[in-house]
Amino acid sequence: QVRLVESGGGLVQAGGSLRLSCAASGIISSIKSMGWYRQAPGKQRELVADITSDGSTNYQDSVKGRFTISSDNAKRTVYLQMNSLRPEDTAVYYCNGEIRTWRGDNRYWGQGTQVTVSS
Repeated sequence: QVRLVESGGGLVQAGGSLRLSCAASGIISSIKSMGWYRQAPGKQRELVADITSDGSTNYQDSVKGRFTISSDNAKRTVYLQMNSLRPEDTAVYYCNGEIRTWRGDNRYWGQGTQVTVSS
């Protein structure tokens, strides 16, 4: 069974920084991509950033220049460095992975980690 475990959320003042981590574990053949989504109260879950196994990245426009996604393939871990945080970045952040196992290719989700940015 594949598990994605996030860490690093918390409370920070506007302008501050946080670093999220997400580690994948289980019987994994390969990881095609990993990414971060977020969901604020009353809003739909949205993509923040993702990264493919070859290092290609994609960002939501509102976080470009402030957030950086990176990965350590050997550790099966993805990171999200968040700088210049704004109150509107407040949300539950979810790790997502497109992962191949004996069952084929599937998307898996972490349990979520709360990020709160105070003004």
